[in-house]
Amino acid sequence: MKGGRENIILIKSFAFAVRIVKLCRYLRENKSEYVLSKQLVRSGTSIGANAEEANGALTKKDFINKLHIALKEARETHYWLRLLNETDYITETEFDSILKDAGELISILTAILKSAKENDK
Repeated sequence: MKGGRENIILIKSFAFAVRIVKLCRYLRENKSEYVLSKQLVRSGTSIGANAEEANGALTKKDFINKLHIALKEARETHYWLRLLNETDYITETEFDSILKDAGELISILTAILKSAKENDK
């Protein structure tokens, strides 16, 4: 991932992972919720990890593959957040804030993947 546009995903996915870790800590310590938070922390932190791996990809195919995995993890995280909200583990305000960030990551990853696939033709 070269250039300023792509680096935004590294910055935003890391910041999002920090939010996810803190949310999961809150869920465990204050809500005694362990099952959903474990799934959330796995998928929510995997977004940035896969973006970082894509950043070091040796081939365009590997780059696209790693970002596609990051996008899948972002979509899964979106699911867990919706579930936590609907089961009253997180408030509507907490949900709206973090879901907005998840949606932004999905949009950015989708745009990068679209561009990378078009440039690969």
